[in-house]
Amino acid sequence: MLALIVEQPRHGYELMRAIEERMGGSYSPSPGVIYPTLSWLEDMGYAAVETDEAGRKRYQVTPEGNAFLAANRASVDALFSRIGTAGREGRYEGVPAPIIRGMENLKLALRLRLRSGAIDQAAAENIAAALDLAAQSVERS
Repeated sequence: MLALIVEQPRHGYELMRAIEERMGGSYSPSPGVIYPTLSWLEDMGYAAVETDEAGRKRYQVTPEGNAFLAANRASVDALFSRIGTAGREGRYEGVPAPIIRGMENLKLALRLRLRSGAIDQAAAENIAAALDLAAQSVERS
């Protein structure tokens, strides 16, 4: 987030959208991720807050934040490299919308199921069988 604030001062909502764009729409951080991180950056002295006319907080990088980024440039570059330029190049460019919807639905269903508690052997086998069946169906299409 600090590297994105260096590009231009931003509000929390603007950071959420910038991250979502960088991730090609595959991830959008929640306010519960963004705002505690912004508070931490401010507490560490890496970001400063200015309030605009509407009363919204806009974050900008401090000299300490610039020094922190410079000291950690390799890590930042590695992270952005892994993310790639999905938002700018269109990660799913040319892929029909129903396929993207289906992929996103599957990812969400798996995440929700894995968060809901322990998975016993029978449930694990059922989930794996459903995934295998879906993969076979896609291969035959």
